Amino acid sequence: MKDSILILSGGVDSTTLLYDYQERIALAVTFDYGSKHNAREIPFARLHCQRLGIEHLVIPLAFMAQYFSSSLLQGGEAIPEGHYAEENMKSTVVPFRNGIMLSVAVGLAESRGLKHVMMANHAGDHTIYPDCRPEFVDAFSEAARTGTFPGITLVSPYTHLTKGQIAARGRQLGIDYSETWSCYKGGAIHCGRCGTCVERHEAMLEAGIDDPTEYEELGV
Repeated sequence: MKDSILILSGGVDSTTLLYDYQERIALAVTFDYGSKHNAREIPFARLHCQRLGIEHLVIPLAFMAQYFSSSLLQGGEAIPEGHYAEENMKSTVVPFRNGIMLSVAVGLAESRGLKHVMMANHAGDHTIYPDCRPEFVDAFSEAARTGTFPGITLVSPYTHLTKGQIAARGRQLGIDYSETWSCYKGGAIHCGRCGTCVERHEAMLEAGIDDPTEYEELGV
């Protein structure tokens, strides 16, 4: 039964969730919030939805790049290089990004008569991104349930999985990860040095996948 909206970035995690739960997904929504890599992600999100016959919306949230502070956003400082475990990667946090996107998605779900909003946060997100942690997911789901007439809930099946485990699931599903985007710098090819590039490559190795990604220079 198609009862859910998926927040789809066009990256590894949400693309895997799209294929994994395609029978439940009535609508996928991508947010153009002014990140340096939105223009690289969005075409992949659109591609996979077209391939699966799932309706896809791109919703602009330009105010975030205009008013919020983050190196991830257009006009922000340079994207740091290094592993996510390093302190400097906190500059990539966009304040309450998931909370804002989920709020829009919940309103859209209620407008469409859908029951759930899905997101692809995972265990590797927990340390650096507060709005990806299990306690946030639980609290937001309860807020959405009590704040909507149909009791919409948040579904996040990958919350306790590593990115490598997600990639392994994608391998089972036959996903071509060359048709996804991760790099925060948003260049012609993945830089190979920012936190999300490093994490992407490590996930492919963990999943036993020959990484199909073209990198400028792999490693830090």
